[in-house]
Amino acid sequence: MSKPIIEVKGISKCYKLGSIGAQTMRDEVEAFFARFKKTKPLDPAFAENSKLKTANSAAGSSEFWALRDVSFDVQPGEVVGIIGRNGAGKSTLLKILSRITEPTSGEIRVRGRIASLLEVGTGFHPELSGRENIFLNGAILGMTKAEIRAKFDEIVDFAGVEQFIDTPVKRYSSGMYVRLAFAVAAHLEPEILIVDEVLAVGDAEFQKKCLGKLKDVAGHGRTVLFVSHNMGALTSLCSKAMWLEKSTLRQVGSAREIVNEYLTVNPSHVSVIDFTKVIRSISDTRLRLLSLTWLSNIPLQHGQPLRARIEFQIASSVEDLTVGIGFSTLEGVRLVTYETDYQDGFRPCLKMPGVYSVEAEFDELPLGPAVYALDVGCRSGDSYCLDYVQAVAQIEIVPGPKTPGYIVRQDAGIRLLSSWKWLNI
Repeated sequence: MSKPIIEVKGISKCYKLGSIGAQTMRDEVEAFFARFKKTKPLDPAFAENSKLKTANSAAGSSEFWALRDVSFDVQPGEVVGIIGRNGAGKSTLLKILSRITEPTSGEIRVRGRIASLLEVGTGFHPELSGRENIFLNGAILGMTKAEIRAKFDEIVDFAGVEQFIDTPVKRYSSGMYVRLAFAVAAHLEPEILIVDEVLAVGDAEFQKKCLGKLKDVAGHGRTVLFVSHNMGALTSLCSKAMWLEKSTLRQVGSAREIVNEYLTVNPSHVSVIDFTKVIRSISDTRLRLLSLTWLSNIPLQHGQPLRARIEFQIASSVEDLTVGIGFSTLEGVRLVTYETDYQDGFRPCLKMPGVYSVEAEFDELPLGPAVYALDVGCRSGDSYCLDYVQAVAQIEIVPGPKTPGYIVRQDAGIRLLSSWKWLNI
């Protein structure tokens, strides 16, 4: 069996919160020599100052462990998803693997070149043009000029920044920035590609394009570490997942099993889902979705009535408005769609700016017990999208009072009532 391309043994990362560092060069020199020998400062005033700072540090500082004793191996060619709630230590782990920061303790062994995309503009120099940054990043990765030139046109075409390739990247929008950064990281053929949630900056079409490229990268035997809160993208892309919780590694296993377990422990059993901070791929300034409120009992139950209220705000007149709710698999396959105009064709025209709401009621929820992604959208007429929040939450549907046991044991699916007549029995 080949050696792991990444070996992590007992790494921990501790940050000092609230501590006051040295203020002068003299303080720095004193602190440096104090590590080797305890000396008494010659200057009484300096001694008093040091005592004061030590007291302040003791009173106001505290330790925050971003990671504690994390160990794992990654084999060559594996695509590994990393999940966990905000603050669990995911980004800290990636920064340590990318050698942006050093661990407080533990050992890491990496056998291969790493390309990292941890935040918008990672590794880019703002004063250099897109062209110059492509060559700069390639050089950092150890690529020759000939290798970079061979990939240059493909990178620029993927990023879609041909018109601005000789413009300093400080003038790029955040979307242009991340498109070029991802294109460079994915096309310069590192052995290991590390991607954080930064892809959320791009639009829906580019995110789909990125996931396709990541699958292509993985298909060529390279190793990918992928952090995402989009469980659908993670399960479709990754074969293996790691679950970080409270700075420790809770579980490692197949992506599907880990995601299901994670969503069971961290279900979306909230009655109100806030859309105001969700990054949109499609949005019109005239209308903005605000929230969805479940008016029926949560968690939602298979075969039971479902009621929900959607609230939105309009800034100017909207014609022929339709509001819809969709449930999809975690891989992004739409299973059920409910829309306001489906039964009677009614599409209101809202003239006055303000906050509006619409309520939906479904007699029986047909989705089998499982975890689904929730999509909510508004459109004008038949096709013009006003606002759309995709996979805005993972929704757990649990068995209802009449749900047969065999349905509970099966995967996600749609179960509809129907009439049957037995013949010749």
